[in-house]
Amino acid sequence: MLINLGRLLMVCVWAFLLLNLVQPFPKPLTYFVNVALFFMVIMHGLQLVLLRATQPKDAAKLSRTTQLKIFVFGVFELLAWQKKHYPKQ
Repeated sequence: MLINLGRLLMVCVWAFLLLNLVQPFPKPLTYFVNVALFFMVIMHGLQLVLLRATQPKDAAKLSRTTQLKIFVFGVFELLAWQKKHYPKQ
């Protein structure tokens, strides 16, 4: 339940950040939003790269859709992926 709420929050954040590219906000805010968008792309890309680098060699490859979901939703999708692939014992 909370993971889905986090995903919804991330969609709203992405929408806000990308809206600035289509319809720029007033001057002081647009700089902050552009920096936040750059930071978000770098951090989510880094999460994806680190996950792919730490996968065992014999593990199944991540599908493109899974990679895209991890890039868009970030840590919320990583938590859902971890819960699915490594359940508590």
